[in-house]
Amino acid sequence: MSQADDRNATPFELKVDSIRMVADGVAELVLVDPSGAPLRAWEPGAHIDLRLPNGLVRQYSLTSDSGDGSHYRVAVLREPNGRGGSEYIHGGLRAGDVLVCDGPRNNFAFLPAKSYRFIAGGIGITPLLQMIESAEHADVPWTLAYFGRSAASMAWANDLKARFPDHVEVRPDDIFGMPDLGTALAGIAEDELIYACGPHGLLDAIAAHLDEQARGILHVERFAPIDAEALVADRQAFKVTLDRSGIDLEVPADKSILDVMEEHGIPVVSSCREGTCGTCETAILAGSVEHRDSILSEDEKAANETMMICCSRGIGTDLVIDA
Repeated sequence: MSQADDRNATPFELKVDSIRMVADGVAELVLVDPSGAPLRAWEPGAHIDLRLPNGLVRQYSLTSDSGDGSHYRVAVLREPNGRGGSEYIHGGLRAGDVLVCDGPRNNFAFLPAKSYRFIAGGIGITPLLQMIESAEHADVPWTLAYFGRSAASMAWANDLKARFPDHVEVRPDDIFGMPDLGTALAGIAEDELIYACGPHGLLDAIAAHLDEQARGILHVERFAPIDAEALVADRQAFKVTLDRSGIDLEVPADKSILDVMEEHGIPVVSSCREGTCGTCETAILAGSVEHRDSILSEDEKAANETMMICCSRGIGTDLVIDA
């Protein structure tokens, strides 16, 4: 994964062109430039960060046509027990409202392959939609196994099944029971890639089903950290230098770099605060880091080029970051 493109680092405004329900509890937002100008380019797997008027920042995968710069489309699952972002969008957002946006940025890059196997759980279908369109356009073989609690809760399921009846299996739990991963992962071809997005349990079950060699072809995007307990376990205090700000900060064991930067009035955009969204990804200029995020691959962590300052931590006193 590379750092967010500098051209997409400046916040910009988006107007809510329309809102409609596309499944039980799932709202689709179409977003446009307030002046009608073309929007920033993006590639399948990308997301944008919406800065909501209630002060929250939330990340949503882009589901529109990546070749159409006239609008962005995102889908938001209502989560009554969440932290307030989805409740605001479902209950307080209206067509015509203008939001500040960051991005697009991509932590879930769609890589070339001879064939693809897509697995979605509920709202996890969102980052996969444009990957499916790209594979279809390139005439690359693909299949989709789409799981969800009920048929009514699965956005775009009927459209996908109608368009691609030979490629798509829609399996709501209330009809078929628990996801059948044995069938979904049977007969993986050479040079095939698996792209999966959905609840933590589904992604863990997919990884557990694959042997060690096959796990190397699995690409996932998570809504929750791989190990929530590891985010706060055995934390030690450390020092960090903010290169652009010219400031040295002490980061105590019970706080993150992000926390301390905010305490010092240093502006930084964040969303999940648990290492799953990539919004706070920051370049490492020097020093060693204990990576605790759920985004970077093991190779990327070993390369030590970027870190998620909401959860990852410095080792020693020589950490310097681009902030």
